[in-house]
Amino acid sequence: MRYLPLSDADRSAMLAVVGSASIDDLFVDVPAEARLTAPIAGLPNHASEMAVERHMAALSAQSMSAGSVPFFLGAGAYRHHVPASVDHLIQRGEFLTAYTPYQPEIAQGTLQVLFEFQSQVATLFGTDVANASLYDGSTACWEAIVMAGRITRRKRAVLSAGLHPHYVETARSMARFTGDELLTSAPALVPAPDDDAVIAAIDDATSCVVVQYPDVLGRIPDLAKIAAAAQAKGALLVAVVTEPVALGLLESPGALGADIVVGEGQSIGVGLQFGGPYLGLFGCREKFLRQMPGRLCGETVDAEGRRGFVLTLSTREQHIRREKATSNICTNSGLCALAFSIHMTLLGGAGLDAMARLSHARAQQAVARLSKIAGVSIVNSAYFNEFTVVLPGDAREAVRAMADRKVLGGVSLGRLYPGEAQLAGGLLIATSECTTDEDIAALATALEEVLA
Repeated sequence: MRYLPLSDADRSAMLAVVGSASIDDLFVDVPAEARLTAPIAGLPNHASEMAVERHMAALSAQSMSAGSVPFFLGAGAYRHHVPASVDHLIQRGEFLTAYTPYQPEIAQGTLQVLFEFQSQVATLFGTDVANASLYDGSTACWEAIVMAGRITRRKRAVLSAGLHPHYVETARSMARFTGDELLTSAPALVPAPDDDAVIAAIDDATSCVVVQYPDVLGRIPDLAKIAAAAQAKGALLVAVVTEPVALGLLESPGALGADIVVGEGQSIGVGLQFGGPYLGLFGCREKFLRQMPGRLCGETVDAEGRRGFVLTLSTREQHIRREKATSNICTNSGLCALAFSIHMTLLGGAGLDAMARLSHARAQQAVARLSKIAGVSIVNSAYFNEFTVVLPGDAREAVRAMADRKVLGGVSLGRLYPGEAQLAGGLLIATSECTTDEDIAALATALEEVLA
């Protein structure tokens, strides 16, 4: 039975209030060629559950999954081992059915989990505080830019050329509506990141400098140097971490002077999942706490002196006047944050350190092997688990040819930067603790065959 809660009269009344003649008028911002005028050709109107399951299983069998072939994809989403205990625990009824803690007095378990999550993220990032998560890394990056604008009362952000292009595009999409000015460029295939160019772009109108750490090519910028230059001009440093496992080895951004640290938490506890849902991480200095988006859970005691948890800060449009809200983010990625927190708890500091060291060691092993292949040059002078190589031809063709040999050999820069011809030969390769000796050998063999 179809669920149609509104009558034709109800719809007409609502359209009259918003000043539209028809429902189609509500979608005028969507290009006409992108709107369907008829059912999708070839898609059946209905099928039995068993038929759908069989069809989806057949489609799935055509895919190469991370666990079935040598896997070297990264560029912001990374394959790491997630213990079975994480998936088991997040499916407990107390967690799986809880949506969001609007009523703190009956959501103590959820609030405590988020409190622990915040503590872990703040420790990892080296910040004074962290919020209860955002949707993903790219939206967290944009929230940091507008937060810096509120703090400095400026509207110009300098984005490092090493910032992931998808994060740049997210910021550009949002800046269309806020009037923020974004200064950025594409990276060059050189060993060192663009630290000096970033510093040279900072002026008295700059609200923040956004730097990825490690950057999109796997290089490691000098955050302390950039932080000092930014703060000398009254600007803030926003550090973006797309691979949080790296912080098991690298100094935390907060310790290097970053004012706001954001990132993608997918690597810890959350699988690749074909691109989502993922987990936005957000931390900052305590003095900027009131400008932080999202929500913050705090610890307190009740009237009888018992330990309890509350929503300490929630400057969102649902809780206060829209014009006073720091963000229109209406919730947090609670289940993914829970998975992150459970995995981080199981790892502990020593486990994260070991995971990071093994990921880096596998990258070193891959670099050593690939550097012996004729026509392949390594870009990076330093890296964590991800590095860039330059091939003699278009890397997109090499990626497709390696996939035909059942090796997912990396992400071509031509895919990330389709309009930048000078980057077409770049191939971004990522390793992790899941990478084996056999995987690296298969990658090298496939690449040798393709280039030959």
